[in-house]
Amino acid sequence: MVPVIETERLILRGFARADFPAYVALWQEPEVVRFVGGAPRSESESWGRFLGLAGHWSMEGFGQWAITRRGDGAIIGQTGHFWAKRGIGADFDAAPESGWVLSSSAHGQGLGGEAVAAAHGWFDAQPFGGVSHAMIEVGHEASFAVARRLGYQPMREAEYTGDRVMLMRRQRSF
Repeated sequence: MVPVIETERLILRGFARADFPAYVALWQEPEVVRFVGGAPRSESESWGRFLGLAGHWSMEGFGQWAITRRGDGAIIGQTGHFWAKRGIGADFDAAPESGWVLSSSAHGQGLGGEAVAAAHGWFDAQPFGGVSHAMIEVGHEASFAVARRLGYQPMREAEYTGDRVMLMRRQRSF
């Protein structure tokens, strides 16, 4: 049900039950959560979100992929689109949100941009593709760089769970 996307260095695929330990480890890395909630996730919180990844594909026909390295199959992050229903404004909640996180071991290699561009290419080609939103914590320059390359434009600043965030919007590129 979850399409597989291959790039030069990566394979984006659906998460499998056996991926749970790697998922927990990803969301416990201080550099991963620094701009996404600020605190490592517990195993229990990770389990609920992990199940939600599979459920989103089932309910909506899109969701988030595991980002794996082509060479060794290691999970190095996740990316994709989802309905977050954050309640921070009808303007933002009106379109699916895009998100991406990358393990600190993969930072600075262009892998995040490669994965996120591939996910957006797939999303844009779908009948439901078109507008997507992103929420990025103010100060997270690496994520802002990825968002700008994909054509995201600022909508407005907001506060979410005590953090200042920039809400962004992107229109399908073709």
